[in-house]
Amino acid sequence: MPEIFEPSRLGKLDLPNRLVMAPMTRSRASGGVVGELTAEYYAQRAGAGLIITEGTQPSVLGQGDIDTPGLHSPEQVEAWRGVTDAVHDRGGRIFVQLMHAGRVGHPCLYPDGALPLAPSAIPSGGQLFTPDGMLDRPTPRAMTLADIDRTVEDFVSAARNAMEAGFDGVELHGASGYLVHQFLSGNTNARTDAYGGSIGNRIRFAVETVQAVSDAIGPDRTGIRISPGITYNGIAETDTAELYPALARALAPFGLAYLHLVETNNRDLTEVLRAEWPGALVLNPHPTAEQRTADAESAAAALRAGLCDAVSLATLWLANPDLPARIRAGGPFNQADPDTFYGGDHRGYTDYPTLESR
Repeated sequence: MPEIFEPSRLGKLDLPNRLVMAPMTRSRASGGVVGELTAEYYAQRAGAGLIITEGTQPSVLGQGDIDTPGLHSPEQVEAWRGVTDAVHDRGGRIFVQLMHAGRVGHPCLYPDGALPLAPSAIPSGGQLFTPDGMLDRPTPRAMTLADIDRTVEDFVSAARNAMEAGFDGVELHGASGYLVHQFLSGNTNARTDAYGGSIGNRIRFAVETVQAVSDAIGPDRTGIRISPGITYNGIAETDTAELYPALARALAPFGLAYLHLVETNNRDLTEVLRAEWPGALVLNPHPTAEQRTADAESAAAALRAGLCDAVSLATLWLANPDLPARIRAGGPFNQADPDTFYGGDHRGYTDYPTLESR
């Protein structure tokens, strides 16, 4: 698979290969602060062309699950500095994914017990895992215009914090049913103002947030992740084929580092977005409904077809810290343990063996 190991460029970064480590929630940040294990985890995977971290909340109200990290306090910035230093010391490159959960939150996560924010007061219907059991996620509070302005500023502040913490850039999470995606989808956005209704209005929050962040830290340090047609967290899009090309056209003039596209059995739309997008495109390939996990073969095929400039893989990186070496060797590949995906200690986190240690 020689195409995987060709150099590439995303924004300011020259990548030694086209293998991107996709963002994966690991829920090991006690009190929203990452620790030494997190630094070791990412440093082990510094052979990636680019690492994109787990979703990191830009504000207190951005949190959606327990033990997820933040980037809105001095303590969190300092803790992330230990991660970026560790990755850079190994020759790696790392972006932080900024993720506001929106309605996929819960009052128990917030010091004042506030309701989570969302475009509209429409519940997700999901539940939150806690040490005391599962809790139903409540009906969120519809954001006022002042809330929207404040949330955009929260993203900007977190992006500036990311630069202070030593990250090479930020990825805005516009996918998987979280806040930005909630504005995009008609079933979660029932607003009648300038942020709801038409496609042009529903993409407004995403476009304004991307513009504000890229103005603050530079477009070549800013990316965005989208997942057309995905149904996570209660999303049910009805105009996917029109929505995402419109979003791509609106974002294209900014000159972003990349667009990160998660396929959902929609290769035709991938081809449309590739044609619409003038910059670098990172693809998490899922070309068919049967392919639940992106793998090296589908990644190489997407590169050969010219569909993208780099490919992101998730579970393979989780279980194989030396993934490039394993792909070059044709395997074998460690199998990921789902029981240790979220929370816990080093087990299933930093103890997966490399080829050299087997």
